[in-house]
Amino acid sequence: MPESFVVHREAHIAAPPAAVFALMTDPEKILRWMGTEAQVEPQPGGLYLVNVTGARFARGSFREVVPVHRLAYSFGWDGSEVVPPGSSLVEIDLIEQGGGTLLRLTHSGLPSADQCAGHAEGWAHYLERLTEVAAGRDPGPDPFYGRT
Repeated sequence: MPESFVVHREAHIAAPPAAVFALMTDPEKILRWMGTEAQVEPQPGGLYLVNVTGARFARGSFREVVPVHRLAYSFGWDGSEVVPPGSSLVEIDLIEQGGGTLLRLTHSGLPSADQCAGHAEGWAHYLERLTEVAAGRDPGPDPFYGRT
């Protein structure tokens, strides 16, 4: 079996876990911080489909949904042979902390160091935007728009 590469990210968010959970599971709220289209069915087996940059769809299915505390979904890119839809796993834990939320993200099952670095950059970027939106600020236009 080939070696798997993993991305770990944490973000401290000035909003309660319920608000952060909604920003990650409500299609209209997702679009405030990431993507141009979103179709999500946050229940085990439900669809995860987000056009992240306006040029690239992430696709998978929810594996675990524990309202306001945890999300896990398979993840990959439509049309990709390197990271095809559903080939990796994103796990997000939301932990109440000091009136806000500690978000812990693990993205496992990536096939190479290059893919790990690229996804680490993407998650850092989008978690920063999520943090801005959760605090009631406008993150501005997404500089990743149009990226393939």
